[in-house]
Amino acid sequence: MLSKLPYSCFGHLTDIITFALHFFDTIFMKHSIILVALVALSAISCETKKETTNEKDTSTMTETENKTLEYTDHHSFSKPQEAVVKHLNWTANVDFETKTLTATAKYDIENLKGVDTIYLDVKNMTISKVTRDDSEGDLAFAIHKKEVFLGDQLAIPITENTKTISIDYLVTAEGADALQFLNPVQTAGKKHPFLFTQSQAILARTWLPCQDSPGIRFTYEATVTVPKGLMALMSATNPTEISETGVYTFQMDQPVPSYLFALAVGDLEYKSLGKGTGVYAEPSVIESAAYEFEDMQSMVDTAEALYGPYKWGMYDVIVLPPSFPFGGMENPRLTFATPTIIAGDKSLTALIAHELAHSWSGNLVTNATWEDIWLNEGFTVYFENRIMEEIFGKDFANMLALLSYQDLQDEIEWLNSENRSADTRLRVDLQGRNPDDGLTGIPYDKGFFLLKLMEETVGREEWDNFLKTYFDTFKFKVMTTDSFLAYLDKELLSKNPEWEKTIQPKKWIFEEGLPDNCPKINSTKFETVEAQLKTWTDGGAAKDIASAEWVTPQWLYFINLLKDTLTQTQMKELDTAFGFTKSGNSEIKAAWFEKVIPNNYEGLGNSVEDFLVEVGRRKFLTPIYKAILKSNGGLPAAKAIYEKARPNYHAVSTETMDNLLGYK
Repeated sequence: MLSKLPYSCFGHLTDIITFALHFFDTIFMKHSIILVALVALSAISCETKKETTNEKDTSTMTETENKTLEYTDHHSFSKPQEAVVKHLNWTANVDFETKTLTATAKYDIENLKGVDTIYLDVKNMTISKVTRDDSEGDLAFAIHKKEVFLGDQLAIPITENTKTISIDYLVTAEGADALQFLNPVQTAGKKHPFLFTQSQAILARTWLPCQDSPGIRFTYEATVTVPKGLMALMSATNPTEISETGVYTFQMDQPVPSYLFALAVGDLEYKSLGKGTGVYAEPSVIESAAYEFEDMQSMVDTAEALYGPYKWGMYDVIVLPPSFPFGGMENPRLTFATPTIIAGDKSLTALIAHELAHSWSGNLVTNATWEDIWLNEGFTVYFENRIMEEIFGKDFANMLALLSYQDLQDEIEWLNSENRSADTRLRVDLQGRNPDDGLTGIPYDKGFFLLKLMEETVGREEWDNFLKTYFDTFKFKVMTTDSFLAYLDKELLSKNPEWEKTIQPKKWIFEEGLPDNCPKINSTKFETVEAQLKTWTDGGAAKDIASAEWVTPQWLYFINLLKDTLTQTQMKELDTAFGFTKSGNSEIKAAWFEKVIPNNYEGLGNSVEDFLVEVGRRKFLTPIYKAILKSNGGLPAAKAIYEKARPNYHAVSTETMDNLLGYK
């Protein structure tokens, strides 16, 4: 474990690197993070036990790899190159009546440079006491006020001999943007309250004093007390039954960054889906969730066959209430998932494949900063596509890829219209900005197509060998864009000079827009959709469209291809034939809403309002509210719905919607 390794294992090289980093940081990099192998990669460098007999020895790194692992994180005030957290012992009490969380965060730390202060990130929390192991009594800590969206810097005095620091604190539902306390009526069962967290990107600091950067990993253990009758779960080892005492203990032996620190509390049941997989959900949802996700074990087996062993023990999914702001969140051991992917026909389980893929890209090899997020999401979309191809076939995977291409074109067009063309680069400049600004579709879809181009250029076998070695070499480590490019050149592109000329990776990463060498993907399934749509637009009847065998990607493609301007007769005909407005598939329903709301379709009734009040997934909210703004009702109609819906949304969603609608 990271927290158990002796400092002495690094030898004299450590002293040299430490001095160099200290000098560089002092002169040039105030309030920044510069992590090298010494800080973020040291735990793996000192491993002596190998998991397999042919595991690559990564105890040493090349000069190039060391050099390119220097980086700056503009979104954290911690200074881990001076003093860094290693292990967290967290105790907490969840109070639903007051909607508060009272906790103690006790860290094992390492004072790398003998400094007199360790710095953590905090935001909107009340700290009552700070202590350390080598000093009696409370410490005179300081909170340095910084920027609104970044929060503040917590400064704790330490000595060269300090091994642990302990922080007693309180957070509330109003102040901790990561937390959402739900009343019983907001849950599926309507009987018990619910709590879940969402820490990505920099919200962990709102409920845990931490060095809140993706490049800083720590192991943790936790004891959480909740009301009797409810179950608590974390991104760690988890129970499968409700504790009679309401007290739960957790262990996470693999080091994780703060954005993957997660908690959920509610009336939950567990159902096993295989030797290493299972699902948690409210009692009224558990059976439908288990049916929807019954292929999960097959997904894990497929992923392992592609890119090596799953390193996290169990892979479980928890289905959260519909206010969860994302489709899924890849918290280790326990993916958080929206109920909107339960369609009854397993047609939306690509999202589970995506979150599972994060167990390699993102969780195992982590982007050093949020500016490097494409190394996380682009790889994950590519890996997701490969999993889906293995399980459902090439045609299905190609359909997903073509939908991704449509989304990418739309995203580039939108960013250009917003004077944000610079954000169409894979590595985006986020200094002075909220890291959420970088979580557009660009790192996902443009990143995917770059990796797809690499696969097509070097050949699938060569590419798979490279990726498998990449994940194994850098497991539980961080990665920067520059470091990846150096590794890519050394381990792959140098084998054939023509490969780099064909791919032009730096053009993809550092230049705007979509390069003209983007892979072209064809789908016979989509060609069928195009033919049927043409028949309808040429005067055929919607009810005669041969769609009996269509799957969700085909329906989404069909809706996306519809003209932006439709008549009431056309919309009613399509809706009568295919039931889009009342569809049980959230993806199809949302795509339909986005298409027909600007055309003021009279057949919608209250369906849009009902959907927006219930569902808090930001992927759906943003385009639907934008569609309302284009309708006859415009801004007043959008705000009227938002007033009703806003109390059900997580802070991640309200921040985006507030800005979109000018809500105050």
